[in-house]
Amino acid sequence: MLLGVRLCVGTEALLGLFCQGSVRRTTWSLSRRGLNSSHRQLSKWNSVDTYSPLPRRENPRILITGGLGQLGVGLAQLLRKQYGKENVILSDIKKPPPHVVSDGPFVYADVLDYKNLRELIVNNRITWLIHYSALLSVVGEANVALARKINISGLHNVLDLALENCLRLFVPSTIGAFGPSSPRDPAPDLCIQRPQTIYGVSKVHGELMGEYLHHKYALDFRCLRYPGVISATTNPGGGTTDYAIQIFHDAVSTGRHECYLRPDTRLPMMHISDCHRATIEFMQAPQCQLSLRTYNIAAMSFTPEELAQEICKHLPQFKVTYNPDTVRQTIADSWPVRFDDTNAQRDWGWAPTFGIEEMVINMLHSIRHKRTNEGLPVS
Repeated sequence: MLLGVRLCVGTEALLGLFCQGSVRRTTWSLSRRGLNSSHRQLSKWNSVDTYSPLPRRENPRILITGGLGQLGVGLAQLLRKQYGKENVILSDIKKPPPHVVSDGPFVYADVLDYKNLRELIVNNRITWLIHYSALLSVVGEANVALARKINISGLHNVLDLALENCLRLFVPSTIGAFGPSSPRDPAPDLCIQRPQTIYGVSKVHGELMGEYLHHKYALDFRCLRYPGVISATTNPGGGTTDYAIQIFHDAVSTGRHECYLRPDTRLPMMHISDCHRATIEFMQAPQCQLSLRTYNIAAMSFTPEELAQEICKHLPQFKVTYNPDTVRQTIADSWPVRFDDTNAQRDWGWAPTFGIEEMVINMLHSIRHKRTNEGLPVS
């Protein structure tokens, strides 16, 4: 034990859980530490205090930031089924639609407001924090200053609070964390990255800060590099891979799609159901099973032309034209074409459910159903 330091003992360690045939070692983490503001100086990492851990295992109390983006609402629904409606709190800076409010707790949370975020964590006894607040690749390039604030300064607030309150922290990363000098086919977990977008730079920063704080202070930091995520329930959100969502909406509504990438641009992709499942399984995995803190996860890899051909099996009249956008194409050309997720498979049993055929069938069915319910025409 370190002298003169407040220590936080993980609940699992107190319960003497077993992992892969051996007693799990106790996990210690420090709190009262800061990264980026005068009232949270490094000296607070060495303050003395006491901590009373939970006497028994309880359901986690989960806060999701940026919850009204592509991933938050669906993940909250799944977590609420497992842990109870009141134990999963969705948050954002936008006004939620009525169905989100009726599904479970929703609060206003600005990740740039440290005091507000701290009050939410303390008052709601949060134990897991899932940090989805971020500006994506294309939007970030259009507003670098705002992307730097949200993706880096906001992250620092979250890291501070995770340390201070001994939270299990999940921060997603992305294929955008790689750059032109990275291995592309496949990209391994550990390699040269050097991304060329503010989105990618901020994600590498997050990976490294989280891993540093884990190794130095035992922060339970967890990170998955998501491929392009494909979902029927949310609109494209400013990412380079969003053509793979818009193409389905266009196929069902007009029968025509203009793609902003070249037809041969291969990128790793994943159905949102697999993305949610990977996140939950990773968050539930015992710490001693994790040889890394940041993992690639993979499901499928395809080009716009291959995706169009698969859609045409179900909609033979569907037409795609190509008009590459310089910004998006340059970004896509710097990213991996496949992920190597061997470590995720080995360490915590990751395996995808959806390939391209299953994904196309699901997306066409879901979007048809959604448009029909909204009284919109279907081709």
